[in-house]
Amino acid sequence: MALINVAAREIHCKIVYYGPGMCGKTTNLQYIHSQVPKEVKGDLLSIATETERTLFFDFLPLDLGKVRGFQTRFHLYTVPGQVLYERTRVAVLNGADGVVFVADSHKNKMQENINSLRELAQNITRQNKRFADFPIVLQYNKRDLPPDVLAPVAMMDHFLGVTKMNWPRIEAIATKGVGVFETLRAISRVVISKL
Repeated sequence: MALINVAAREIHCKIVYYGPGMCGKTTNLQYIHSQVPKEVKGDLLSIATETERTLFFDFLPLDLGKVRGFQTRFHLYTVPGQVLYERTRVAVLNGADGVVFVADSHKNKMQENINSLRELAQNITRQNKRFADFPIVLQYNKRDLPPDVLAPVAMMDHFLGVTKMNWPRIEAIATKGVGVFETLRAISRVVISKL
């Protein structure tokens, strides 16, 4: 839930990048952090293990302008996508104002995308929030995969429920920065509109 500091005239919003393992969540945050001017960002913190690129979270306070005279500060987090880290995902998701669901565009990853999205729905519901009303933007990452393994957008829309849920959806190639800031702007707009 957004924290509003009236004295400092700041609104703090928490955005969580969620999705299956190795789909590009960390790559998104690393790209954003590398492109944002030094004076408006905090340190990118990463906890890695021998087996996973991101065990807990990446943290990035990012100023994105003013809303009704208040400075808006976004805190961006990733969650580990691997199945065995569900408790960590639940902890990081706690208090989130919005989620970027990063889906892997490889055809063979569709079931992992679906399972991760179902788990997200369960975790949001467990926090006494309505999943249907929760601010979510989908990012279809890795759109530069070879055509024989690339899932068509219509297929991803169908299996991930974009039409039914009316979520914004952005195609991306996070390793090249394509669609990364468009995704961040989309989730920022959705979160701000809910405030």
